[in-house]
Amino acid sequence: MVGSDVQLRCIYPEKNSFDLNDLYVYWQISMAGKGNVDSVVTYHLSGNSSASHGDNHYKDRARLSLDSMKQGDFSLHLRNVTPQDEQKFNCLVFRKSLELKKILEVAVTLHVAANYSMPVVSGPSQDEELTFTCTSTNGYPRPNVYWINKTDNSVLDSALQNNTVSLNARGLYDVVSVLRIGRTPHVNVGCCIENVLLHQNLTSGQTETFTGTKDSITEDPVDGSPSGKHQQVFSVLAVLAVIVLLALATGWLCRSRCPPKSQTGAQVARPKLALAEHV
Repeated sequence: MVGSDVQLRCIYPEKNSFDLNDLYVYWQISMAGKGNVDSVVTYHLSGNSSASHGDNHYKDRARLSLDSMKQGDFSLHLRNVTPQDEQKFNCLVFRKSLELKKILEVAVTLHVAANYSMPVVSGPSQDEELTFTCTSTNGYPRPNVYWINKTDNSVLDSALQNNTVSLNARGLYDVVSVLRIGRTPHVNVGCCIENVLLHQNLTSGQTETFTGTKDSITEDPVDGSPSGKHQQVFSVLAVLAVIVLLALATGWLCRSRCPPKSQTGAQVARPKLALAEHV
């Protein structure tokens, strides 16, 4: 795992004791793109009281145990593993007393891995299509990305997604996956990040559930959404209808209970006014 310490084993098959002054020990890796040129990770030479480093990348990180080498254990101890350490390491041991005869050669391939962060899904966007975005960071090696229909746990067609995988400053992978699907009344999707080396599958914990039609897709409609506005309009109209009915009912009651005005009284009043004007 990235950041951990490992031991690459290189042990002489027979029980034996060795004189450090009679040994030449090399740990090296092949340089990518440079043919057969090898880069020395660390080494021990006859007459040296300690091991040395040939590659600065491994300085203060790679070491050999002098006490262990006396017992035939030439294992490499590597600290703080990085993605760049994913290499094929070769252990070579020679004896000076045997005219530098090679007595041991071991190849060890180091595989490096790092856990991805839990994928996070955001979206969807309110475009002609539903667009979901999944992000996960700081993993190794390069991941596989799947989108899942959580309704029946089926894997969605990979043609619907667009993945962008990039190396960050730590040499680890960041991934962004964009899923585009047509509008449907009900959508429940999840994003899965697979780390093949660790046999690990991480699925987004957040469930994205949306309902709606082609013209409107909402998540639990609230005030301010189209459905909420319609409900407000209907409420106002209902209140106005009640007020109008109350007004009509009040007018009808008044007309039925109030006595009509006397026509005779009106006719008597007219002559009185006329006499007053004559005088």
